[in-house]
Amino acid sequence: MDTDPHAAPEHAGGPVLPGTDAPLAPGELVLLLDRKGRRYLVELEPGAQWHSHGGLVEHDAIIGSSEGTAIRTSKAMEVLALRPTREDYVLKMRRGAQVVYAKDQAMIVALADVRPGATVIEAGAGSGALTLALLAAVGPTGRVVSFERREDHARIARRNVERFHGQLPDNWDLEVDDVVTGLAGRRAHRVVLDLLEPWSAVAAVTEVLPPGGIVCAYTPGVPQVMRLTDELWASGRFTEVRTSETLVRPWDVDGLAVRPAHRMVAHTAFLTTARRVPAREEGGPARRRRKADTGGTVDWAAGDRARDAAGAPPAGEAREGSRG
Repeated sequence: MDTDPHAAPEHAGGPVLPGTDAPLAPGELVLLLDRKGRRYLVELEPGAQWHSHGGLVEHDAIIGSSEGTAIRTSKAMEVLALRPTREDYVLKMRRGAQVVYAKDQAMIVALADVRPGATVIEAGAGSGALTLALLAAVGPTGRVVSFERREDHARIARRNVERFHGQLPDNWDLEVDDVVTGLAGRRAHRVVLDLLEPWSAVAAVTEVLPPGGIVCAYTPGVPQVMRLTDELWASGRFTEVRTSETLVRPWDVDGLAVRPAHRMVAHTAFLTTARRVPAREEGGPARRRRKADTGGTVDWAAGDRARDAAGAPPAGEAREGSRG
């Protein structure tokens, strides 16, 4: 028998997919949009009220209505009620660390080829934004293992993921541990690194990924990209080492008035990907000749020793935790 793709899902406990033919119900998260585009995330509760500068709205006036219904506040301000997308949720959820936004989430999923059924290890979890994207990409047949060193960040990530899904996903593990030591004995198809010093995890990642596996690192600065790239090539067990950034420029379209928006989401981070291969002596490819082989190399170890001798903090220590 054919089923209606827009019908409400039969299972309980999870969020209702936006665009489903089902009235807004108690316990659901809804996104309220006012005429100026301001967004508010509200959990519907019978008898409760939502208050704003533009007046209050009874939750009972929203419960039972269709998605996309315009509701008037006590001061006659109109707000639109919609089920939140994952991007909406990420923008409004509680944060412990700065989040990875949609443009980078999408590129990480695409560049690392995260697909249904994959096992993905993520470090660190941050506030859980990237975790949500990875869980969506691997689907119910895949698995995501997230490492987070900071207990406070792990608590926030756990809460955000649980709130979005209505429960903790069965295919998600959150480990409060250092990824370098925590990776021992694990295997995965993909590894995503959002760390201050991702090069420190390269050796461990080499043991986790089988040949053909992909590592993707999210780094904000050029020196981090340089050092990570050098470490990946020097290991002799990675190829196709590539770095890119993603820029998003919105456009304002209103009749004949069409122009780029005054603001754009430009640089947020660099994404570096690499494919795991066997070492040369194990039948892998010859190491690609690079310009660094003929001069101009950076002695990273000497820089570390000089920094330690001067008593300076480790590179990036001032930026706590991960984004996630």
